[in-house]
Amino acid sequence: MGKVVLTAGALYVIVLLRAGGTFAVGWLAGAGARRSRFSGRISSAKFQRAERAIQRWGAPVVAVSFLTVGFQTAANFLAGSMRMPLSRYLPALFVGGAAWALIYATAGLGVLELLGRLFAERTALGVAAVAGILLAVCGVVVWRRRRASLPCGDRVAEES
Repeated sequence: MGKVVLTAGALYVIVLLRAGGTFAVGWLAGAGARRSRFSGRISSAKFQRAERAIQRWGAPVVAVSFLTVGFQTAANFLAGSMRMPLSRYLPALFVGGAAWALIYATAGLGVLELLGRLFAERTALGVAAVAGILLAVCGVVVWRRRRASLPCGDRVAEES
C-alpha cells in the first residue's frame, strides 16, 4: 500500500506541474495572439462566445480529459489560451490530476509487478508478453498513420 501511495503522490506532483505548465503556456500563447495580427479574428463575436463557453463550462472537460489519452494536453492548453479563470481551472486540475495519478499508480504498478513476476518465473512468457504488447502498439501506430495519410474520400470507402 505504501508503494501505491508514494507512486500516486509522485505522479500527482508530476501531473500538476505538467498540466499547470501547459495551461500557463496556453495562457501566454493566447495573450500573444491577442496582441498579434490575429487579434481581429480573435475579437469576433463567434470567438468571444466560444471563449465565454469554455471559461464557464470548460472545467468539467479539463477534469475528464485526464482520463483520456492524448486529449489532456490539448484541453489544458485550450483552457489557458481561452483564459479560463483559475478559480475554475485549479479545482478541475486537482480533481482530474488526482484521478490520473491514482489510476496510473494502481494499474501501472500492477502491470509492472505482473511483468516482473512473469519475467522472474517464466522468462520466455514474459518476453512473449512484452513482444506482443510492442507489436500491438506498433500495429496501432502504423494503422493510424496510414489512415491519416489517406484522402478523405478513401477513408469513407475503407470504413464501409
